[in-house]
Amino acid sequence: MSPAYDGPMFSGSVAQLHRWPVKSLRGEEVDAARFDDRGMAGDRAHALIDLRPKRAGKVLTVRQNQELLSWRGSYPGGPEEPPTLSAPDGTEWSWRDPALPAALSESLGLPLELRAEEGQQDRGPTVLVTVEASRQALENELGGPVELARFRPNLHVDLDAPAFAEQDWGEGTAITVGDVVLEIVGARAGPCIRCAVPSWDPAGRERWPKLQTWIIEQHENKFGLIMRVTRPGTIRTGDAVWARPA
Repeated sequence: MSPAYDGPMFSGSVAQLHRWPVKSLRGEEVDAARFDDRGMAGDRAHALIDLRPKRAGKVLTVRQNQELLSWRGSYPGGPEEPPTLSAPDGTEWSWRDPALPAALSESLGLPLELRAEEGQQDRGPTVLVTVEASRQALENELGGPVELARFRPNLHVDLDAPAFAEQDWGEGTAITVGDVVLEIVGARAGPCIRCAVPSWDPAGRERWPKLQTWIIEQHENKFGLIMRVTRPGTIRTGDAVWARPA
């Protein structure tokens, strides 16, 4: 049964859930996840820290080294346990393995250390939501496939809203999925202003500059929504979704 909202409403379902255990590494698609004041549990709860003199202590991201996308993070034991990292050659490493920093440094060509800390999303403990109609519209506009993983969302939904409608949704917008409520509230929430990362294919092998240019010129450099969890709970693939824009 739909929540008792006044005003315009869109409905749909959860298409995909994605978790990114280590910031800027490839992540995992999951069937269910808990959402709370951390965002999506386990999301970007680990990071690689640059030790080069000019960037010492800063988080290493794809913007500095796209080779990060050749590694993948996952939680075989769930987000309560440390992640496992998969190297480009398929070797699996425990986050707790003392040899992992050296293996990553050799692979990426720079000195680094590991950091485990909740809420390492660019905009704090938030959730990135994307809409399938908008992804499909991008494909039609660009005449080729646009992989969802380029945008690194947590929650990907099918909605009966027009493509790109979410670009204009502001503070007070709410998305309800079962017991969970996500809202555009607080600092740095709202339509997601994109960096250059989506221009890299999900494995970091090739860059597609036109995608970035197109989003900037045609869509005000927006794709997806940055939201915060205002009522926690578990979201599952296929769950019903209601969106109330503001």
